[in-house]
Amino acid sequence: MRSSEKPEVLLHLEEMLSPVRQLLKAHSLRRTAIREQVLNVFLQRKEAVSQSDLEQALGHPDRITLYRTLRTFEEKGLVHRAIDGTDKLKFALCSSGCSHHKHQDQHAHGHCEHCGRTICMEGVWLPELQSVDGFQVKSTFLIVQGVCSDCGKRIATKK
Repeated sequence: MRSSEKPEVLLHLEEMLSPVRQLLKAHSLRRTAIREQVLNVFLQRKEAVSQSDLEQALGHPDRITLYRTLRTFEEKGLVHRAIDGTDKLKFALCSSGCSHHKHQDQHAHGHCEHCGRTICMEGVWLPELQSVDGFQVKSTFLIVQGVCSDCGKRIATKK
């Protein structure tokens, strides 16, 4: 066996890595307890979360460590900012096309006025804007306000 080839057992074990470990490995990030815990929250919730949401979900870990974890994830293309029109900065998991070189998060974010959830609307892409009158565009945001499907169902059953 060549040194570049891995035994079949090792290949099988790598395939069975948890989604959290796969994400960390794909973004060249070292495994730490806080990184694994934060990613588990993102994977379980499937919505944008704020640092305070994470603090509550994780039993109030060290704020600086959590802040640094989020910034590292953002720099590495693992999470992106989910601007939703509220005063809370929220983050959402990036799609597989993001990296530390470029985020592919130019999509709308939906904010439910009923429950406050913020979700990525992957199918609603932002137009690429050109500079106008010398104004250099650095970022654009599209916020879709409304009612999420879960709240819509609850509201419909109350009628």
